[in-house]
Amino acid sequence: MDVLDVVWRLLAVLVAFLVLPLLVGQAEHKVMAHMQGRLGPMHAGGFHGWAQLVADGVKFAQKEDTVPAGADRRIFRLAPAVALIPYLVVLIAIPVGPDGFVGQTLDAGIFFVLAVLGVGVLGSLMAGWASANKYSLLGALRTAAQLMAYELPLLLAAASVAMAAGTLSLPGILDAFEWWWVPWQLAGGLVFFTAGLAELQRPPFDAPIAPEEIIFGAYTEYSGLRFALFLLAEYAGIVVISALTAVLFLGGWHGPASDSLGWLWMLLKTGALSFAVIWARVAWPRLRADQIQRFAWTVLVPVALAQLALTGIIRVVTA
Repeated sequence: MDVLDVVWRLLAVLVAFLVLPLLVGQAEHKVMAHMQGRLGPMHAGGFHGWAQLVADGVKFAQKEDTVPAGADRRIFRLAPAVALIPYLVVLIAIPVGPDGFVGQTLDAGIFFVLAVLGVGVLGSLMAGWASANKYSLLGALRTAAQLMAYELPLLLAAASVAMAAGTLSLPGILDAFEWWWVPWQLAGGLVFFTAGLAELQRPPFDAPIAPEEIIFGAYTEYSGLRFALFLLAEYAGIVVISALTAVLFLGGWHGPASDSLGWLWMLLKTGALSFAVIWARVAWPRLRADQIQRFAWTVLVPVALAQLALTGIIRVVTA
């Protein structure tokens, strides 16, 4: 690549990182407003509440930015960036279309994105530890336990697709993709998507922030723009998990006229999965912390192992 090509790719990734999470956040306001009959988000600015996102931004910018007296100030201030930046890095490796339409092709793309996603959770751990608040610390410990439980099924489900394609490269997986993989890898896709939601602490796996129990978990002491960065990290995580699920299990940019419209198919699949994340928040009650752990170890891990075994059998038979 020449310098201009690198700059263009990095700029495209940055624009996507700044725009797509905000669109998901705006969509969440509107979808929840329709599903639950909420009137507030439908009126800001007039037509269909178009200014709700602007109002939220102004609200966060005006709020006082406080740091608890007993906090580890350096870690407290660094935590939002640690939570947010890994999702920007991951977007570089996600293919959007054919013919090299990706920020950077990596030979071990799956390992890279899953490793970097794990770093993002450290932001919540740092926030809870540095806040000098027992509720924040409890939320951080729940986050750590949840990460440990759901990282394994996430990796096993991704390994199944890598085994089927014979490569760890995300563009390579899409080049090897066949439509008959979708029903064959369906169980693995459900495991991957569900484990991703749990790692993002999205409902119904939001016990680490449970406001009725521990106020707001690791983020209790945060306000203003720092709290807004944690929210932005959550929405960026939704985009990343949805995009990875689309790439690994739904064919990514594959679809009718994919040579010219591949990027559109990728965006539509990512958008549909992001809608499913929002729907899950509205439709499902929060699970208890013990139920979350039990679901990971007694349901998702066995299903992921079974999917991996099935993939191995099919690979041997079709070789």
